[in-house]
Amino acid sequence: MAARPTHHTLSVLVENRPGVLARVANLFARRGYNIFSLAVAPTDDERFSRITVVVDVESAPLEQVKKQLFKLINVVKIQELAPDESLERELLMATVETPPENRHQVIELVDVYGGRVLDVGTGEILVSLEDVPSRIDDFEELLKSYAIVNLQRTGRIALPKLHKGQPLRPAQVAAS
Repeated sequence: MAARPTHHTLSVLVENRPGVLARVANLFARRGYNIFSLAVAPTDDERFSRITVVVDVESAPLEQVKKQLFKLINVVKIQELAPDESLERELLMATVETPPENRHQVIELVDVYGGRVLDVGTGEILVSLEDVPSRIDDFEELLKSYAIVNLQRTGRIALPKLHKGQPLRPAQVAAS
């Protein structure tokens, strides 16, 4: 039996206008819904932005969240992204304090996880990793055995998986 998810991931397409993100965040705050992660960026169409919001299941009944979001005038489309039907990614960047003689240990850890060394200083190294949230969690936990100076995570972003074996849409054919 599959484990019950503890979070809902919603992809919310909104008009790219000032104040939309604030209205969405305020809606969650007013209703007492706990936002686990929030990421927003413009789409390929400059008229729209995509907000990926991960909400705690216990604090937010999914249908109620969707109804409340649709009441916001700038919301165009809401899609729940089920874990088995979507791909999630997150980015972590961290500055780790490490003397030059131990730097190889951090570099090996980054290599094992498929991350990148972004910058190297005399006593610090700046690394990044883009991966599924669970691997980001594991990587962060292992980095804690070193002296973390700064650490930043983006929050989750997600899109639906592509369906295999379906014909391309006309716009995809023209672009290829």
